[in-house]
Amino acid sequence: MRSLHRHRERHLVERIGWLRAAVLGANDGIVSTASLIVGVAAASAAKADIVLAGTAALVAGAMSMAAGEYVSVSSQSDTEHADLAREREELRADPAGEQAELAGIYVKRGLDPELARRVAHELMEKNALAAHARDELGISQISTARPIQAALTSAATFSAGAAMPLIAVLLGPPGYLIFTVSAASLVFLGILGALGARTGGADLLRPVVRVTFWGAMAMAVTAGIGALIGHAV
Repeated sequence: MRSLHRHRERHLVERIGWLRAAVLGANDGIVSTASLIVGVAAASAAKADIVLAGTAALVAGAMSMAAGEYVSVSSQSDTEHADLAREREELRADPAGEQAELAGIYVKRGLDPELARRVAHELMEKNALAAHARDELGISQISTARPIQAALTSAATFSAGAAMPLIAVLLGPPGYLIFTVSAASLVFLGILGALGARTGGADLLRPVVRVTFWGAMAMAVTAGIGALIGHAV
């Protein structure tokens, strides 16, 4: 029986915060950098110029991802704190009304009214704000916003993703850069989709097809634009 008390289940949803930022960062790093490299290469640029453009895309993209994630998730965090402050004031002003509100939530979820009142009373006795945050506002430890974690994760994974097409440029034969970068990037995207699906406990096929399809589309469009501009200039 004691082993049951020691056991703590690990659910895949607990990974959603950092997993979303990691997959988004790495995917954006591969797609945006590979697309830029392919577009510049299609314009008949020299290999040194292609490497320079790819490196600039890596640095600028990582900074942009970090700043964007931090601002976005900070806005979510600010909203959560504002809601919690409002809820804290409501609990101070009308604890009985807040308990009735919590009981009503449990009744809608299927509990008997008397049991719902007892559950609401017990939970509010232990931690009233936590009970209302979780069951009224939908704010929990799993879903709460973490701006710094999201920013660092996005910057690091974007850099790792963007490094893959750059490595393909450095190692690939000069006359086949477009093919080498495109093929390598699609392989990397497929691996990323499989890893993300595996980590999140989802089916492998759909995420892999999804990321490779849109990656191929992005590179095809930028290659076409690069070729048109290169010929025009």
